[in-house]
Amino acid sequence: MAIIKLSATERRRLSAFFTCLVLAFAAWIITVLSNPKPYVVKEILEFRNTPQKRAFHSLQPDTVSVTINGTGWDMLFAKMNPGTKSIPIDLHTLENKSYVVLSSQKDQVNSKRESDQQIIAFNPDTLYFDFSNRKVKRIPINVIKSLKFQQQFFQSGPVTLNPAYVIINGPATVIDKINAWNTDTLKLDSVGENVLTNVNLQPVSEGNLSLYPKSIQVTIPVDEFTEKVLEIPVKVLNTRNNEEVKIFPQKVKVTFITSLSRYAETDEDFFEATADLDLWRKNGYKVLPVKISKIPDFCRIVKIEPRNIDFIIKK
Repeated sequence: MAIIKLSATERRRLSAFFTCLVLAFAAWIITVLSNPKPYVVKEILEFRNTPQKRAFHSLQPDTVSVTINGTGWDMLFAKMNPGTKSIPIDLHTLENKSYVVLSSQKDQVNSKRESDQQIIAFNPDTLYFDFSNRKVKRIPINVIKSLKFQQQFFQSGPVTLNPAYVIINGPATVIDKINAWNTDTLKLDSVGENVLTNVNLQPVSEGNLSLYPKSIQVTIPVDEFTEKVLEIPVKVLNTRNNEEVKIFPQKVKVTFITSLSRYAETDEDFFEATADLDLWRKNGYKVLPVKISKIPDFCRIVKIEPRNIDFIIKK
């Protein structure tokens, strides 16, 4: 294989040639990117000054394509940072019209944008809206929570909300489908005492809906739990008038954990243990499994002894 040997002078000349070539290419790139170059990006419409007397529903997505009067550099940076920006659009004209022309608000929009981010066109340029009767509805609030407790601590009662309802306002066709409203997720770690905090409601996803209030106060009772054992009598279900049923044993030992503050008052009256005779009659069970059909909210079952009971039927 032939190897071309270059002198020191020739190597310097070749190095200088490639250096000039790279510099020329870089200069060309900089010149091209510095020239004005309109480009298209996606931006989200942010509706403002919505009509108070008319409920509306946009007939197109809330994202439009906008042509920006920028440079190649601006286009390059927009591609590198694809985060979607928002455009404030005034909807006050919907009080007596069913459409909004975006280009008519171009000067107002551009006055709040950087000089290198000026919009020269919208696509689509006209937004059309569907109108219906406005309705107000009071619906319950659903708390979304993710709680991690300290050892032996648990929620000891129901969650209290203030207020417990939210007022939503919007088109009747949309409002009628909404039966509850969720909060943002309440995340807490190492909980060892009662929780009292404010939680935001999830924001509306449509510009033609409004809700009040935007946040609520959430109270969650928390207590230390300890173990307790009770003997609970077993109640036999689905017996017939001509049947005499005897069970062995007549009581089961239930081990559970309960709130420390309610330990003393928690007795067998708070629980109900049942055995269903239909499991023998319909499925041929030879022993009946015991089910705890009633248990307080502040208790959690650990185990039941025995899990199954024997029975004798006399007719």
